[in-house]
Amino acid sequence: MNQIAVTGFCVLFAGAGYVYAQDLPSSTAGFDLNALDKSVSPCVDFYQYSCGTWLKNNPIPPDQSSWGRFSELAERNRTILRNILEKASADNAQRDAIDKQIGDYYASCMDEAAIEKKGVTPLKPELDHISEMKGLPDLVPELARLHVLGVDAFLNFSSGQDFKDSTEVIAQADQGGLGLPERDYYFKTDPESVATRQKYVAHVQKMFELMGDPPDRAAAKAKVVMAIETALAKGSQDVVTRRDPTKIYHRMGLDALQKLTPSFTWAAYLSGVQAPAIKSLNVASPEFYQSLEGILKSTNLADIKTYLDWHYVHTEAALLPKAFVDENFNFYSKTLTGAKEQRPRWKRCVSYTDGELGEALGRRYVDQTFGADGKERALKMVHALEQSLGQDIEKLDWMTPETKVKALEKLHAITNKIGYPEKWRDYSSVSIVRGDAIGNSERATKFEFKRQLDKIGKPVDRLEWQMTPPTVNAYYDPQMNNINFPAGILQPPFFDKSLDDAVNFGAIGAVIGHELTHGFDDQGRQFDAQGNLHDWWSPKDADAFDTREQCFIDEYSAFPVTGNLKLNGKLTLGENTADNGGLRIANMALMSTLAGKMAPKIDGFTAQQRFFLGWGQIWCDNATEEVKRLRAQTDPHSMDKDRVNGTVSNMPEFRSAFACTEGQPMVRQKACRVW
Repeated sequence: MNQIAVTGFCVLFAGAGYVYAQDLPSSTAGFDLNALDKSVSPCVDFYQYSCGTWLKNNPIPPDQSSWGRFSELAERNRTILRNILEKASADNAQRDAIDKQIGDYYASCMDEAAIEKKGVTPLKPELDHISEMKGLPDLVPELARLHVLGVDAFLNFSSGQDFKDSTEVIAQADQGGLGLPERDYYFKTDPESVATRQKYVAHVQKMFELMGDPPDRAAAKAKVVMAIETALAKGSQDVVTRRDPTKIYHRMGLDALQKLTPSFTWAAYLSGVQAPAIKSLNVASPEFYQSLEGILKSTNLADIKTYLDWHYVHTEAALLPKAFVDENFNFYSKTLTGAKEQRPRWKRCVSYTDGELGEALGRRYVDQTFGADGKERALKMVHALEQSLGQDIEKLDWMTPETKVKALEKLHAITNKIGYPEKWRDYSSVSIVRGDAIGNSERATKFEFKRQLDKIGKPVDRLEWQMTPPTVNAYYDPQMNNINFPAGILQPPFFDKSLDDAVNFGAIGAVIGHELTHGFDDQGRQFDAQGNLHDWWSPKDADAFDTREQCFIDEYSAFPVTGNLKLNGKLTLGENTADNGGLRIANMALMSTLAGKMAPKIDGFTAQQRFFLGWGQIWCDNATEEVKRLRAQTDPHSMDKDRVNGTVSNMPEFRSAFACTEGQPMVRQKACRVW
């Protein structure tokens, strides 16, 4: 299900997957002396000092594009989730409704023999619908059918909170329809980008060949797909533009949207997707829809059919026969991320089950792994970090008293969700048929699409989660004004109850601070305490903030990624602000907890040193050159090394902890700070 992405959750880590279960035999240390590389001075390269030996001893497995501390947790968690699913997939009458659903979905995904036997037959009904289109008016109902199935073709339609009235859920229309990761992939002229486009066209051709087209016809079709997508990309906003909520909020009446796209009958589309009555909606990018109108009018029907065929096959590729799965891997994993081998089938099926029946599987995960004390421990640290952030705001020398009042009002209004939902999602209406892998996926996707549209016109559900309980991640939602910590992340190396406060504040404490600070980064600060897009800053405060943010843009834009490619400081601005602010207020919270007492050294390190090592070691990560390039173009997070070194080099507390001196790399002459 491709949901509209106009609010953009501020998350900790873009590539996080799953955390491990507590009862597995091996454990991930919250702090590892053996990971250190003491041949390097912490004042020269703190990331290498914290992680050097770990990086040397933990090469990237062939089925991964990166391998880090998040990955360790993910692997261990997949094992427990696999155990849950294999037990649930046993076909017996004693299973309850949840186990039957998740078990039969997983068993169907794992049944490669049945998938091979069916071939592309499950796709035939929808491909026939596409083939039977007689003219442009037929595109509207067909596109509605495909969107309900989760196919990202031409445009994106869903629901979301109104930016200026966070109590209201409205319809949202956004850009879409690309097969490459981001619009600039279609236009960059460096050799790597040109080669990627060539490989993409070759991939599309191969997929058409697998569908039965001869090579010459498949090659022609691939060129058609590339031409249409390039036209769509030309009218699309880039990732940096989309970080500004004012650039992706344009509420208008349905009649105004219809005027943007006269060739597209919106009433018929809304009927096709069974949307509730809609009078107005957010059109994220009116310019995109103006461009779409030109594309629809200038593209012949045969080419439109080819484009739709491709996006439908692409959407279903993961559950098609092995030849499709392997070709999909060759481009989207091998070419784009540098992975050398396909992940084992069971790992993929665990991911698909979590993706489509996530709260059903997550419910079983929580039953086995997350005790009541988990919430208590997390909330205690959250409250300590909130207190520190409040003290920080009160002491700021660049913010006016009037704006401080409103900032503190917003901070005190932040709500905290820990572990798992208070009310579990009900999937009972999703028909899961054993042996029907694609059908199960499509019915689960239809359920989610309908669930999203059914929100339109109804009160906002502030208890809903956007991540499943086993996820190793956390997020701040600016429209909900809340922070969300799934059970998955409340484990080592982020939190280890056997370790001292210093390490825990440097790890999970900094994560908590990171999410809290997102409420006051360049995106989050534009929303008020109630989650409404509202400018509550005085011009003087806004100017002072922007000046300090520019320091981060300049700092991180200088960090090399691979080859001649550098970080995009504008794309990563929000996450860099959150990393720097989060670690700083976590340090304040630690100092408050220690209450001026000198904690004894542990393993030869002071409390302050262990605090920074706790931060450094959660980001130990090896990554392929390919995935570095992908992340640099699409990921709002900086590279792991830069998240560590970029942050500590701005902190005088780090300099003091490790007795660093002027001129050393970890002591920035022009230190950046907002919070």
